Amino acid sequence: MRSGVKVAIVGGVFVVVAGGVGYGGYNLWQGINGGGSGGVSGTSAAGERRSGPVTPDEVTETAEKFLEAWASGSPEAAGQLTNNPVDAGPVVAGYRAEAGVSKAVITPGKPVGAKVPFTVNATVTFEGTSKPWTYTSQLTVVRGLTTGRPLVDWQPSVIHPRLTKTTTLRTGAAKSAEIKAVDRKGRELTREKYPSLGTVLDELRTKYGARSGGRAGVETVLESSEANVPDSTLLTLVKGEPGKLQTTIDADVQAAAERAVKQYGQASVVAIKPTTGEIRAVANSPAAGFNAAFQGKQAPGSTLKIVTAALLLEKGLVGADRVAECPKDAMYYGRSFHNLDHFALTGKTFAESFSRSCNTAFIKLIDDVKDDAALGKEAADVFGIGLDWQSGVTTSDGSIPEETGGVAAAQYIGQGTVQMNALNIASITATAKNGTFKQPIIVPRDLDDRKIATASRSLPDSVAQQLRAMMRRTATSGTAAKAMASVGGNKGAKTGSAEVDNQATSNSWFTGYADDLAAAAVVQEGGHGGDSAGLVVAKVLNAR
Repeated sequence: MRSGVKVAIVGGVFVVVAGGVGYGGYNLWQGINGGGSGGVSGTSAAGERRSGPVTPDEVTETAEKFLEAWASGSPEAAGQLTNNPVDAGPVVAGYRAEAGVSKAVITPGKPVGAKVPFTVNATVTFEGTSKPWTYTSQLTVVRGLTTGRPLVDWQPSVIHPRLTKTTTLRTGAAKSAEIKAVDRKGRELTREKYPSLGTVLDELRTKYGARSGGRAGVETVLESSEANVPDSTLLTLVKGEPGKLQTTIDADVQAAAERAVKQYGQASVVAIKPTTGEIRAVANSPAAGFNAAFQGKQAPGSTLKIVTAALLLEKGLVGADRVAECPKDAMYYGRSFHNLDHFALTGKTFAESFSRSCNTAFIKLIDDVKDDAALGKEAADVFGIGLDWQSGVTTSDGSIPEETGGVAAAQYIGQGTVQMNALNIASITATAKNGTFKQPIIVPRDLDDRKIATASRSLPDSVAQQLRAMMRRTATSGTAAKAMASVGGNKGAKTGSAEVDNQATSNSWFTGYADDLAAAAVVQEGGHGGDSAGLVVAKVLNAR
């Protein structure tokens, strides 16, 4: 054992105190590559290379040896017990050298098949200051493809559940001061109370910590190698002085959004004030990780018909109270489109086709527009889609690429190459309600004098009035009526569903407004728009 390192193994718990010890080339285990009694052999008693699933004994022994090597500060030994020692060794080494872990107590749990959960009780030390750090993770034991040895299937998340190939654990002086983010009424917003705001708060801190008047502390963080990805604090050793940061979030609406999406495995929702563009809520399930509500990119289904309807109304090709064709099927450049369950409407108005989400009523008119790229132009010129929004955090601002033929026709009903997220659709709905695009923001513009995107024109009054009338009809007697039944006030809505990558069940999309609040939601594989996403939106609107 190298000088300065003490290891104790008691009842399956591995303890190491590695004060002042560097990592060298010392290999803790004898015969780690398959020979000797210290390693986990890949051969049977007869000398044959083992194959097949790992056995319970192999899982237990391999996990214990890996955790002990890790806890003892032996990255070479730990790495050799994985199926990727080249990557594993440096990460294990960085646990002390960069993360500053001076002591670790790792307690294995009961294996579940080839998986072994464990609890880490560590101590992080930086410049004489120490703080306990506790978390859980798990590892999986697999059989080596060439050696037959049982090995830990290497993933950075073994060391910490949030560690990835593009992140590093680091302890030191924080790059920016902490912030005390508050909602529009001055109520504090924390990731503990509002989990979906975690990534948003990290980014706001990175961008505005220096402007908030705070003082940086000492922290253990997840540091990303990717551009525009903020550090994420895991442990605070020395608390800094947080600066106050005003946001546009409404704590009541945010709380409702968090509760609404939590009941689904994958869901997102965003709420916006139409008259100002102020973001009132953003929530995702799961709450941690990728902010799909702001950065997702997928087809939004028939919720995009708000934009398509605006285009057709502006061109004079339809009127809310004029009869419009809605056959069972429609063809455009060899591509066939149909309505849900192949329904048809005869002698009904365009408002009825909109409220019933008739696909063919929109497809039948694309030839009369005489410009396959017109939809994308309408989206940008009136609804601000793709105009490089400067909300205060990173967002994907929607895309309707220029297409021709059948692909262009699919865009009319929110399919094909259209790329949107809940923020984009909520903004489209807010524009329909307000008549003029207001770029979504989450912190006031005067905080940094950033340039806010503006659309080149507003909706003509007559078009805006017809569009709102059709959305109101959808919310009261159309496909959105059931979901919006509990929502009072001046309201409107649009349902949508979209199939992505030939999935068995479509994604559920829904957007709506009530008075001066608009919201949009998507539930992955949630079925029809009113079935799940509609319930999310209704709960958010009712929190206004």
